[in-house]
Amino acid sequence: MPIPMRPDITPTRLRLDLALGRLADAFGGMTARADEVQCDCHWGSSTELALLKTPDVPLAPDLLRRTWDAPDWADHGAVLRRILPQFAGLLVGGEVEPVFGMYEVGRSFARGHWQLWPTRQSSAVREFLHAWWAHSLLDPAPAVPVHELFALCAEASATTVPWLAVWESLDDEVPDRHLAEAVTAWEYGLLGDQLPWDAW
Repeated sequence: MPIPMRPDITPTRLRLDLALGRLADAFGGMTARADEVQCDCHWGSSTELALLKTPDVPLAPDLLRRTWDAPDWADHGAVLRRILPQFAGLLVGGEVEPVFGMYEVGRSFARGHWQLWPTRQSSAVREFLHAWWAHSLLDPAPAVPVHELFALCAEASATTVPWLAVWESLDDEVPDRHLAEAVTAWEYGLLGDQLPWDAW
């Protein structure tokens, strides 16, 4: 008889679940601007655009990808707020696959200027990123590799300092293993004294 998998009830997972709940509370009911436009020959249809102006309707994975990835929204922040509850859950589950790397997701956050949003919203995003980071560092098999998540967080926040500080503070074999994996993945960039992912 197979042994049932135990659910992840670690403190860091509980913190992450609370952070996801805060995002849902902070951004539920949000929509893109009524006058938002997008190219129907390159991005998608007017029907798909209308979904972004309708609150809380789940988006198909391909539409969600095109939405967060598009660099030319008139109000990227409003679009990001519209998709954040669904987007964050898929990110944590490892279900978002950028073309080049997770730093692309971080840049989408940065384009939304989330740190300038009202306090309730910006603090919800900040806590989500920090909770996800803390959980992933201690997860032996995170859905998103830690070095990829580091790039996302660094791009989203325009700094590496808080993410490195948490990593450095942990005395455990799991974050040490993640560090070794990061060094292997980033070897050529580090040897060249440059960011190990494509910079702006």
